[in-house]
Amino acid sequence: MMSSSKPIIGISTNEITNFGGRQISHSTGLRYVNAVANFTNGIPILIPSSIRGKDLDHLLQKIDGIVLTGGRANIEPHHFGGEPFPPDEPIDIERDAIVLELIPKCTNLGIPIFGICRGIQEMNVAYGGTLHYRVHLLPDKNDHRMPRGDDVTVEEIFKLKHKIDFVENGYFSKLLNKKSCLVNSLHGQAIDKIADELKIEAFSDDGVIEAVTIANHPSFAVGVQWHAEYQPENNELNRCLFKEFGHACSEYLKKK
Repeated sequence: MMSSSKPIIGISTNEITNFGGRQISHSTGLRYVNAVANFTNGIPILIPSSIRGKDLDHLLQKIDGIVLTGGRANIEPHHFGGEPFPPDEPIDIERDAIVLELIPKCTNLGIPIFGICRGIQEMNVAYGGTLHYRVHLLPDKNDHRMPRGDDVTVEEIFKLKHKIDFVENGYFSKLLNKKSCLVNSLHGQAIDKIADELKIEAFSDDGVIEAVTIANHPSFAVGVQWHAEYQPENNELNRCLFKEFGHACSEYLKKK
């Protein structure tokens, strides 16, 4: 029997079509599951993106934290008044729907939220913010996308790519007692207009918003633009975030 002292941590999934269109699956990367299992003292479960309404409310009564993962598809721009995607842009209609409903519900319940890459963008859109479609096309921004090519290694994809600066006296500067850190970078979209409910916590050296918190959330509600699930055992920043998230999930469970 599982110990009731461990929090149950839900992980968002992506809808993926396999086997030439013959099967649709809800899945996520193993790194997210391992990071939760190894660094939060929580029990990870995957959340299908087809859950809605009262069923979602019932599920949220059973879990003690949410990880919003990265994903191949971007949030469709009609959710924030953006220009339509080109026809070949990957989309995930079901995931868009569940996360934009789930995020404010978690805040209202006080459930800890940890948004990663696409996750930070979902947090912003859920509260009325907007996104840049392609950061590298903006005249004053760098290319934040992952390296391309069949011979590119995992280490090259997730290597530390650029510096981020923490907002003075913000969440990250207090957590690490530092002013800046190096992070990886694997994203094409990024936050444009910040939602009123979010507080900026870090910028990249070219001004891209790299981290936020939900201002009125009673617990841990952090979104980061980099992939914090990659090797938290070797990265102080990522390890600290998962540990703090896990502590918040445990505290939420105790209060329940």
